[in-house]
Amino acid sequence: MNCEIGRQMMDVNDPALAAHLRSSPSCIIQTRARYYQAPPGLEHKIRQSLRPVEAKPWIWRSVAIAAALLLAASVTWNVALLRSRVDPQRLLAVNVLSAHVRSLAGTHLLDVPSSDQHTVKPFFNGKLEFSPSVKDVPGFPLLGGRVEYFDGHAAAALVYGRRKHIINLFAWPSPSPIAPSTRSINGYHVACWPSGGMDVCSVSDLNEAELKQFADSLRQDEK
Repeated sequence: MNCEIGRQMMDVNDPALAAHLRSSPSCIIQTRARYYQAPPGLEHKIRQSLRPVEAKPWIWRSVAIAAALLLAASVTWNVALLRSRVDPQRLLAVNVLSAHVRSLAGTHLLDVPSSDQHTVKPFFNGKLEFSPSVKDVPGFPLLGGRVEYFDGHAAAALVYGRRKHIINLFAWPSPSPIAPSTRSINGYHVACWPSGGMDVCSVSDLNEAELKQFADSLRQDEK
C-alpha cells in the first residue's frame, strides 16, 4: 500500500491501513499535515536578506586591509617626523662615534698599517670612488688606514695616534658640505668640517683641546 491510497482511505477503518501507517510515519505527515502555498516574492526576499550576511567576510577583510594601510602610513609619517626633528649634525656625530668605537672594539682598526702617507694613500685606489688626502700631522703620528662604511656610504678612515689615544679621521665626498661643528658625546669628542668637496670628521677620547689642535693642523694646510 502506498501513501496515496492511504490518503483515500483515511476515513475507512481498515486494519491493513493502520498497519501501513504504523510502518511509515511519513505517510502520517503527508496525510495529516496541511499544505500552504508560499506567498509570491518570498523566495526573493529571503535571498535579498542573506546577501549582506554573505558579504560580511569581504567587508571585514576590506576594513582590515584599510586599517593596516592606515597604520603603515602613520608609522612612516611618524618616523619621518622624528627624523626631521633630529639635529642632522648630531646624527652625523653619533654615526661617526659609532664607527670609531666599532674599530676599537673589534680587529678592524687598520687595513694598511703604515706611518708612510705614500703607502697609505695608494691603498685606497680601486677601493673607493675618490682619492682621500693623507697628511702627516706633527705630534700625531699616522698609524695607517682602512675602508669604513657608515651612514649608507663608504669612507676613508685614516688612523692617527697621540700617546695611547687613537684618532679616527673619516672623509667622504659630499654634494652639500656640512657646517663646521664640534660635539662631546659620552667622553668622546667629534669635530667635523668641509674640505674640498669632502666631509671630514675626527673622533677620539683624546681631550678636546688636543683634538682641536689636530683638526686645526689639518685645516691649516687647506688654506
